[in-house]
Amino acid sequence: MNLAGPTTYTVRVDGHLDDHWTSLLDGLRITREADGTTTLTGPIADQAHLHGVLAGLRDIGATLIELRSAAPTVAQDGGSTP
Repeated sequence: MNLAGPTTYTVRVDGHLDDHWTSLLDGLRITREADGTTTLTGPIADQAHLHGVLAGLRDIGATLIELRSAAPTVAQDGGSTP
């Protein structure tokens, strides 16, 4: 459970994904890298959402290389931001 809101994730997969996969991957930004990989970046609401994105990647046969979350930063008012 994430009370602070969505966390920004970066997912890297082998190969170049086409832009038409954006809707299946919940609108994550797709960046095709020069090394032949694709980086997906964007906010993920919770663990269920993350598992849905990972299941979508599995369903299209993408090979997962890396998964990172950005640590939320603590705002001065005591809240956190992704």
